[in-house]
Amino acid sequence: MKRVFRTFVVEPLKIIAGSKAGLAGFIGLLLYISMAVFGPYIVPLDTRPKPEKRYLPPSWEHPLGTDFEGKDIFSQIINGARDVLFVAFMAGTLTVLIATLLGSIAGFKGGLWDSIIMAVDEVLLTIPQFPLLSVLAALVRLNNFTLAAIIGVLSWPALARAIRSQVLSLKERDFIEAARALDLGTRHIVTVEILPNLMPYIVVSWILSMTGAIYSQVGLVFLGFVPFTSHNWGVMINMAWTWGAIYYKTSVWYILSPILAITGFQLSAILFARSLENVFNPRLRG
Repeated sequence: MKRVFRTFVVEPLKIIAGSKAGLAGFIGLLLYISMAVFGPYIVPLDTRPKPEKRYLPPSWEHPLGTDFEGKDIFSQIINGARDVLFVAFMAGTLTVLIATLLGSIAGFKGGLWDSIIMAVDEVLLTIPQFPLLSVLAALVRLNNFTLAAIIGVLSWPALARAIRSQVLSLKERDFIEAARALDLGTRHIVTVEILPNLMPYIVVSWILSMTGAIYSQVGLVFLGFVPFTSHNWGVMINMAWTWGAIYYKTSVWYILSPILAITGFQLSAILFARSLENVFNPRLRG
């Protein structure tokens, strides 16, 4: 047990800590996850309008100032993280699961399976994703689960094509030929021989898929295709735009805060994903 813990936890953390960018990304993601899980309990959201505090600048009482109703922006950022990261996690996970399943089948089975899956893949790739998301969002009554499902179902084609290429390369390797010669069966070859070799790529793709899901989600909320809640950064951007926050110096923090929160998460995720490449590929460690 100690050896497993050292191999899969301690050693990867040492490699990540050895990279300043990777460590910054790891700490950033921990902060965002902590914000989503514990933030609402530590910094509760007060939804009562306070006109006398409208558009106050940052201060000790209001670290990011106040909005057009006098509500604290910092508490809105903290409480808005949960919904945003939940949808990102669910959509990213669904994207990777679908892409891995279909990409592996297409690459390993070939033939008719490959033709059908790649035909569907090409059709979806030719359709602009965000306009299609917007149409579906307007037709379907969305909540966090359905929004994550729609984003995940529409985001898999590019990743599936990449995984198919990886599988096509792997199945020509000597150890796969040896497994076939031993008649180990398709299930064993795919799950024991191929998938473990794909895991580094899958993990990094999963993290990057979450960043893409955040852009899609916030964009849909900002445009009003998703029912508004008081717990979403996209709603904050929409309301800031609607109330003309971009035109006044006193209200600049209202629109900048959610944008910077999104940017911070995306940057942390990308830096962490790049550090994971060093964990999985010793040749990149220098």
